[in-house]
Amino acid sequence: MSRAYLVAGDEPLLVDEALEQIRAAARRDGFETRELHVVDRSFRWADLESDADNLSLFATRKIVELRMPTPRPGDTGSRTIASLAERNDSDRLLLIGAGEKLDSSAARTAWVKAIEEHGVLVEIWPIERGELPRWVQQRAAAAKLKLTPAAAQALAERVEGNLLAADQEIKRLALTAAGEAVDEAEVLESVANHSRFDAFALADAVLAGEAARAFKILWSLRAEGVSPVLISWALNRDIGLLSQLDYAVRHGDNLEGALARQGVWRRRQALVKQALKRFKTRQLAALLTEAAQVDAALKGVFPAEPWATLTALLIAMLSVPEKA
Repeated sequence: MSRAYLVAGDEPLLVDEALEQIRAAARRDGFETRELHVVDRSFRWADLESDADNLSLFATRKIVELRMPTPRPGDTGSRTIASLAERNDSDRLLLIGAGEKLDSSAARTAWVKAIEEHGVLVEIWPIERGELPRWVQQRAAAAKLKLTPAAAQALAERVEGNLLAADQEIKRLALTAAGEAVDEAEVLESVANHSRFDAFALADAVLAGEAARAFKILWSLRAEGVSPVLISWALNRDIGLLSQLDYAVRHGDNLEGALARQGVWRRRQALVKQALKRFKTRQLAALLTEAAQVDAALKGVFPAEPWATLTALLIAMLSVPEKA
């Protein structure tokens, strides 16, 4: 085992699975205890360093795991992580999970360089649109679920890149299919009847400007205990998409070509075109900022009530467009 590992990426499912594989290898190598630290507003870097030095009375090897919402720990965090990574201590394993990919500036920081020099850097890359049906098929096969090619395509289209939602649905179908092959109709019926996918229905209602339906879905999601993070992800995705399409068209691009390059599924293109007519450039810029703040709040960067922030974002998205 190396003394330090950093797993970074925008895909929570793949990041978590990579971390678990490293933990499993460490357990086989004699690391019997694990201390988890989560970076939030109350987090103290001195506590991380102190805990890393404390050995259990009953175990000699320890995993010190750090979870960060972004790969930007600040000056104090950077120094602390670099110091821990540089320690030549075979009884300590530093394991870091970052909830965003490393951009060019983060990749050049001292703490990331320390991980690369003394440990292992694992960068998680998103599954491309064209590869998603094959990923779904492979995931289904691992879960002993038989999906027809059309069923895999349908599930890939419905989750639109949310690997966590896809994996959860595959596991659920595997429990109910009883070894039988699942076709496209069964997949579409399953996701339509499952509350998890109402987050996508909410996003569609917002794009269509259907305020009453959108708020009804939001309240239903809250009552059913659906994660606000999933809802935020769906809304953020569409705001970013509309902003990119708006920019492309304003700079002379053909809308049909821009839709294809952004990987918008054919079944959803009419809805996206409809939304583009409603939103002005200035509104989209403001929504990008507000959506980023909602995302930060849900990741614990600053204190906020999750459903209140989501409601405010929804109101902003459904407001009557400006005249100019």
